Order: sequence, then structure tokens, then C-alpha cells
Amino acid sequence: MIRPHPHARRAALLSAVLVASPLSAQGTPRAATPAVAPAPSRPALGPAARAFVSVNAPIVAITNVMVVDGTGAPARRGQTVVLQDGRIGAVGATGSVAVPAGATVIDGAGHTVIPGIVGLHDHLYYTATGGRLVQLTFSGPRLYLASGVTTVRTTGSQSPYSDINLKREVDAGRVPGPRIHVTSPYLTGPGGGGTMSVASTPEDARRFVAYWAEEGATWIKFYTNISRAAMKAAIDEAHRKGIRATGHLCSVTFREAVELGIDDLAHGAHTASDFYPGKKPDECPADNLTVLDREIRGDGPVAGPLIDLMVRRKVSMTTTMAIFEVFYAGRPVTDARTLELMAPDIRAAYLAERAMIDTAKAWPFTPGSFARALAFDRAFHQAGGLLSSGVDPTGNGGALPGLGDQRGYELLREAGFSTEEAVRVVTLNGARILGEERRLGSVEAGKVADLVLLKGELTSAPDIIRNTVTVFKDGVGYDSAKMFAALKGRVGIN
Repeated sequence: MIRPHPHARRAALLSAVLVASPLSAQGTPRAATPAVAPAPSRPALGPAARAFVSVNAPIVAITNVMVVDGTGAPARRGQTVVLQDGRIGAVGATGSVAVPAGATVIDGAGHTVIPGIVGLHDHLYYTATGGRLVQLTFSGPRLYLASGVTTVRTTGSQSPYSDINLKREVDAGRVPGPRIHVTSPYLTGPGGGGTMSVASTPEDARRFVAYWAEEGATWIKFYTNISRAAMKAAIDEAHRKGIRATGHLCSVTFREAVELGIDDLAHGAHTASDFYPGKKPDECPADNLTVLDREIRGDGPVAGPLIDLMVRRKVSMTTTMAIFEVFYAGRPVTDARTLELMAPDIRAAYLAERAMIDTAKAWPFTPGSFARALAFDRAFHQAGGLLSSGVDPTGNGGALPGLGDQRGYELLREAGFSTEEAVRVVTLNGARILGEERRLGSVEAGKVADLVLLKGELTSAPDIIRNTVTVFKDGVGYDSAKMFAALKGRVGIN
């Protein structure tokens, strides 16, 4: 990553990270086929996973707890949730739900149960200020799980075989971590490069898709310099192979991508070059993000028709406001948990950059832009769009795996989403986009027991989402605090 001098070309900072480098309806998503097969038997856990298990019983009952079930229904106090053989056996008012004999009982008074978070833009690599780029094969899956994220879509890979092999290890129970839906490496056009694949022709794009579909990717990820012709060829090939396409766009507008048949759009308004005045076909404007700071609108002549088209075509969108927030001045992005988890040199470099951003006299990314981008997410949701969330743990290092997913929930609340709406976005909506809504994403009898037990009532304050006590995956409870403690000072190293 090229680092601009602190007092020169400040606008290049965010542009270099989010455009020139690999960072990053509720309508049914296109081509999503709900999973109908029962979940496989829980694997025998290896030592690395067992080290963090705090609850592992055939039957568990969480009593007297608030439930926010992920469907959008109102939060309910005084509930009992029964977990049996890795599934949710029953949910209902305490006293009306029979607790089976021999169950391990957890008194949930003063706590909240939500579904496991489904992160739809959750890489397994990390970038940070100073040019640090590291694969998070060790700390990434543990951070996601400790934060309550039980399912992720990688949404672009730097080291695809690391992701594929990690998925196998997690599925086999040898490594603690979330369910992993693998996305291909980035597919871009001329002008891109590095670890990305460059498609100069439609045939290049088709060949790329065919290869990664064969290797096990279930999504294709476009990046900023892709052409419309290559994108169309890749989307058509992906759909022939039974996989889907998402993208961090710029050279192709959101509207063009929707018309080409894309299934999902990443990042929201910040990467919608539809807002850029004078946008030229197949070109990513060099000053795109700086101009968008002035042009982003949650409603108006560009956003309104664009959102209407996305909803009509059933194209989902993933918001990643937690990664953008770390580039805005005056935002609360230096919390103790994040700093403690960072490797010491990354922490020092991040704090120095934050000081520069917060004290700059003419920082180009304004509070108004941040609010308008949140408003775009809200407008899409209110129009019936299928909105999900993710962290995208890239950029200057301030948005960490898992913690950034929690922060995404808080930012939805800041945007005006209710507790129940925000929980749905970060859980069931993500499961729907993945075609997993019949197995995952809500606290309902018969579904896989992926749940998060939070200390406090989530309806009382958005930051209760950070208070993970026990994270259940397949009915096995992991000690969140123990997992976080084991990772202090390690993010950015392994």
C-alpha cells in the first residue's frame, strides 16, 4: 500500500485503501437455493477447539432470557430456549416450555439470546497502516466466533487455498471458527494486479470462474477495474456453474451491474459510482471517493431509481460501514478491546494515523458523507431491499474481524434501524443471501443451534452486542472471554 504524507493528498488515503488496493425485500436473492438437507452430525472437536468450550451437553436450556429471534418480531422477555443434539428444540415463555430431564440449565435472567451473526463481507486476511498484510488463519476464525459470528462469506481472497483449507479444518472440528462460505480471489480488469486475477477479455473471465467453481468457491468477487464485458461473461458462467457473484465496484456502476445480472453488491453508497458526475463507461474515476463525499445521497434523483431497480431485480446489498468509519474524523474507533488485540507495532501505527485523521484541518471525508451513506442503507432496507452486513477487516487496521461485525450492528442502530431490524440484517438476511435461511439465521425450533448469549438486554443499548458471554455453534458453547484473552496482542501477526 502506498502511504501518502500526512500533510499531502489526504484524500488519497481512503482512495488508495478502498479503490486501488485489495480491501476491501426483503426479496429473495437471485439464484439462492435454500438448504434443505439436515445439518451433518457434529464433528468430534480437536484440542484447539475444545480449549474454549464452556458448554457441551446433549441438552441445554437457557431460561428466563430475552430473545431477539432474528425474524424482525418484537423482542420477548422471560423466554426459555432448549438446545438438543445441536438443534433448537423449543423456544417459548419460561414455564410453558418443558425443560427435558437431565438438561444443563443456564439462568439467562438479565441476558439476551440472538441468532449467530452471519457476516457477509468477512475476509480471512487483514491489512493495516504501514503496509501490513497478513493472512489471519489463526486469529481470524477465533475472533469471529468469539464475537458471535457463526457464519461468514469471505467475499474476496488473498490466499484462496488458505481459506479453502481452513474451511476444511473448521468443518472437521479441528479449529474453532465460523462456518465458511468461500469466495474466489478478486477478479479485476487492466490496471489491477497484485494477488488479483486480471480479465482483459470475456474469455479470461469465463476461464477464471470455471476454475474457481471447480475448486469449491460458491461466490465470485469482482473488483474496481472490471469491464462490463468481462463482468457479463463471468456472471453468466457463474450462474451456469450454480454459483453467484458479488463485487466492490467502481468502473461498472451499480445500475450497470444489476442490469448485467449481478446477485449482490458490496459496501453500499461509498462504492456506487452511479453518484459520480460525468462517469465514463468502464472507467473508475481517480477521485471517485472524494467526489462521492459530496454526492452521496440516501434519496434523490440517483438513489431513488437505483434502489427501486435493485429491489425489483432482487439484488441484495452488503453494508460495511464499520470499515469506512475508521477513515472518518471524530468517530469512536479506538476502543480498548480493539487496541488490546492488535500487535503492538500495529497499535502504535494505527493510533498515529487516527491522531492525524482527527486533527487534520481539511480532512476530505465529512460527517455529512457518513450520515448520508447510512441513510442509503436505511432507504434500501425501507424500500424492501435485502440488506446484510459485514466488517471487511482491511484498510488501516481499525476494524477487526468479529468486533467490526458487532460495530456494524451498532451503526445500523445509529442509522435508525430498530433493535429487531438490525438483528435481522446481521443474522437472517445474511442467511437468506447464502440460501441457508431454512437452517440458520433465526432462533426458531428445528434450526441449527447457532446462538449468542449476551450479558444485558439488547433493547436497552446498542453496545450490549459487544457483551458476548457464550457463543453456541451446533449447540456447543464457546467461552467468548477466554477466546479473546488468548488473542491479545496477536492480530496482525497470525
